[in-house]
Amino acid sequence: MAVAIRLRREGALNRPYFKVVVADKRSPRDGKFIEILGTYDPKKPGNNSTLKLDRVEYWISKGAQPSDTVRSLIKKNKNPEAAAKKAAAAEAKKAARPKAAPKTEAAPAAESPAPAAPAAATAPAAPAAEATPEEKPAG
Repeated sequence: MAVAIRLRREGALNRPYFKVVVADKRSPRDGKFIEILGTYDPKKPGNNSTLKLDRVEYWISKGAQPSDTVRSLIKKNKNPEAAAKKAAAAEAKKAARPKAAPKTEAAPAAESPAPAAPAAATAPAAPAAEATPEEKPAG
């Protein structure tokens, strides 16, 4: 039997929450599973997963194949300091980005392109209205 360590979706619509489970590869995503190994909440910032690392190692030693996402969760849980450093680096990048944001805000302030678009939209409608009366007298 081929065994996989993968995510099982729980939670509500637009509010995902996952359980890390050991399951037969042939069973459906939310179907029958062998064991629950942990949880993962993608909407939660920071440390958003819990895993029983001893059970994960046990199943991997028995031949279970973790999915890509579960593999990254295992890596994060084994070395939380490295994951925290990576998250801090990502925050630093986000903090540096607002310098480019005012350029995108300046574009909507220029109003000359905006009135040109509705005028162009009404121009094709006028010839269509002229074509309709021509068809009525012909018919």
